[in-house]
Amino acid sequence: LEDAGIKLASVASNVLGVSGRAMLAALTHGTLDPDVLADLARGALRRKLPALRQALAGRFRPHHTFLVSQVLAHLDYLDEVIETVSTHLEEVMTPLAEEVSRLDTIPGVNKRTAEVLIAEIGVDMSVFPTAGHLASWAGLCPGNNESAGKHKSGRTRKGNRWLRGVLIQAALAGGTRSTTGALAARYRRVMRHRGHKKAVVAVAHAMLVAAYHLLARHTTYHEPGADYYERRHADRVRHRAVQLLERQGYRVILEPAA
Repeated sequence: LEDAGIKLASVASNVLGVSGRAMLAALTHGTLDPDVLADLARGALRRKLPALRQALAGRFRPHHTFLVSQVLAHLDYLDEVIETVSTHLEEVMTPLAEEVSRLDTIPGVNKRTAEVLIAEIGVDMSVFPTAGHLASWAGLCPGNNESAGKHKSGRTRKGNRWLRGVLIQAALAGGTRSTTGALAARYRRVMRHRGHKKAVVAVAHAMLVAAYHLLARHTTYHEPGADYYERRHADRVRHRAVQLLERQGYRVILEPAA
């Protein structure tokens, strides 16, 4: 498209969306009039008709028609393959529909994520003595690199890359893009001290631990709330708050409220 002078990508956020596919199909069928092509826009893209007309005025030659036709045909083939595999996967996962539903209750975990989790770790959690063993096997446990009393990098080790990848994606959805819940609170708490990447891994670790307990106990996810950490680790939270005030020059004396 760039070679043909078609600047569709500079106007449409998704060249292969409904509007983009209609315009590309029209180009391959010989429609070169920018006004006619721009009129194929749908939805919010219609507000950009003047810019679309400029972007679609190019030099679309037979060579470009051939190349775009091949690309579109390949995309159609891939869509068909994905649909076929998805249908087969649906059949294979039918006996495990209950486990998929349980995992689907975790914030950020959708049906496809649940299917990948089951494909990689199974549903029998007795093979892992604890949730920590599962997290270690998956490569989502921070390392403990200490020498001569000094703590060094605690980066996670290599583990199951398929499991890690899908959990990282789920953590981005359930932690960084959410404003409520225990997972979102965990992301914000870790991110303040250790940065975005480590916070995402921390959320992914929490999701895997939750998945372990859901499968082991045959239950569903119950949201503990954004203040779960404060309630469970009240002494630690209080100690950190006092330390923060003392670093700012205050002398703190705690007295229980009536």
